[in-house]
Amino acid sequence: MNDAPVAPLVTTRHDEDVAVIEFDDGKANALGHDAIEAILSAFDEVEDAGAVVLAGRPERFSAGFDLKVMAAGPDAARGLLRRGVDLFLRMYLYPRPVVAACTGHALAAGAILLMCSDLRIGSRGDYRIGLPEVTIGMSLPVFATELARDRISKRHYTRATALGTIYGPEGACDAGFLDEVVEARRTVETAVEQAGTLTGVGKAELAATRISARSGVADTIRQSLDGDLGRFSVES
Repeated sequence: MNDAPVAPLVTTRHDEDVAVIEFDDGKANALGHDAIEAILSAFDEVEDAGAVVLAGRPERFSAGFDLKVMAAGPDAARGLLRRGVDLFLRMYLYPRPVVAACTGHALAAGAILLMCSDLRIGSRGDYRIGLPEVTIGMSLPVFATELARDRISKRHYTRATALGTIYGPEGACDAGFLDEVVEARRTVETAVEQAGTLTGVGKAELAATRISARSGVADTIRQSLDGDLGRFSVES
């Protein structure tokens, strides 16, 4: 009988006034229900921090939604997608600056996590970043296309969404999935440093600015979500 403790999916630590949320499932960092709930809980716990870093595991930021759940039937997939949108909007409207430490592959929902972060520091290396849905028999939902419209370079919007282009780190930086590419060993360190420069941003002021800058996109996502999930049911 193996009584070894199970490592948590998500851990948090503080580097002065920066909270660091580290997501590591020991594999591909897939977003299943447990992972989503753990990340959401972590964001709730650290809201008093000056800024927040969301970091992946070495060579994996997130491979997207858990394919086992997505393949378990339309109802299971819809439930996971709906909870995923809760996480995306929580990050997108978060009242503290959010910096992503993209430690490796960030595909599908993993790329959406990047789009929901304010600053994105990526590892240099042979990694893939992007929204491949249209190349694997799926259409992109409104929540993905609206977040991409806001965060992705206009020059790359069609490539990144309708054409399912997948980028390396440098290309992802040009497209708008990332803001900076650094050596892999310095990704989290650099993200924490960048977050440290943002701790002076006022919480009330940022929350108000989130509303003025992002509430339109968030409202469109919320209002379209039932239709999004309904279309997924038909197509599945």
